[in-house]
Order: sequence, then structure tokens, then C-alpha cells
Amino acid sequence: MDQDESSTVVAEPIDQVEIVAAEDHRKPKQQPRYHVILWDDNDHSYEYVIRMLKELFGYTPERGFQLATEVDNSGKVICLTTTMEHAELKRDQILAFGRDKLIPRCKGSMTATIEPVPE
Repeated sequence: MDQDESSTVVAEPIDQVEIVAAEDHRKPKQQPRYHVILWDDNDHSYEYVIRMLKELFGYTPERGFQLATEVDNSGKVICLTTTMEHAELKRDQILAFGRDKLIPRCKGSMTATIEPVPE
């Protein structure tokens, strides 16, 4: 065999499906998003809601008041949209926040749920 023959490289055709699959593999997948929903009731004051949102979410008193007003007027409010694990944590923190000491009939925390963001 000649030296020229051994150094010749023959390029194999690349299948288009392989290229597309390789490109798809490199794209990062985004985790599904979930809303943390706070539900209205008559056993918690605006002060309680504002304080809870400040302590649990870091919201300013102004933002807390906006959310407290929305939950009071519409019956529910989205507090946060995040990953499922973080949404579960925030929901659990709301559920464990405790009763409103400003309202004697209050027996416990507000109600909160999580729900997937529609695609």
C-alpha cells in the first residue's frame, strides 16, 4: 500500500436525524412552573397578610398591601410562581404561619395551595 492511500480519509455522510437529536440534547429543559395561591377568608386581618408576605416572601409592605387587597376582593391571589419544590415549601410556610392574634375567632393560618401554570 502506498503512503498516499493510507493517509486518505473518507468522510462518511452524516445523517440529518443525528444532527437534530444532538442539537435537541444540548437545549436545557425548563422545569414546570407552579403558582402559590393564597385564599381569602374572614379570619385574618390585612396586617396579618402583609406581615406574613413580608416574612415569607420578602415583599415590601406596599406589595403586601396590594396582594392583601387582591385576595380580599377576588377571593384568591397568586403570591409567587416558581418550581414545584419551591412552591410546596412556600405553601407549607403559609400553612404553618399561625393564627392572627388581632382576630380572636382566628384558629390558624390562612389557606394556600399550589397549581401548575397552564402551558
